[in-house]
Amino acid sequence: MKSFKGLIVWQKAMALTRKIYTISQNFPRDELYGLTSQLRRCSVSIPANIAEGYGRYSPQDNRRFLRIANGSLYELQTLVERKSSAAPHLHTVATPGIKGL
Repeated sequence: MKSFKGLIVWQKAMALTRKIYTISQNFPRDELYGLTSQLRRCSVSIPANIAEGYGRYSPQDNRRFLRIANGSLYELQTLVERKSSAAPHLHTVATPGIKGL
């Protein structure tokens, strides 16, 4: 495979990131620097680390970045499951995307 863009896991992670951005557009403005920002940052971190690991020269480096991406996925899942008055509908919309990765 010539590019990380051909990796199914990267494609799914990008789809999840787009979903998080779409959902979080409707969050209250007072959550912009809290839950919204944190959800977006950790969702972007998942495909970014997959891509960075793909570009590394050693299998050990690749695995290290995949572990980082996995950690970001767990962070995202924790945020989604967190009870928040800003996003009570988030759990039902985003969790299936997380489980699909």
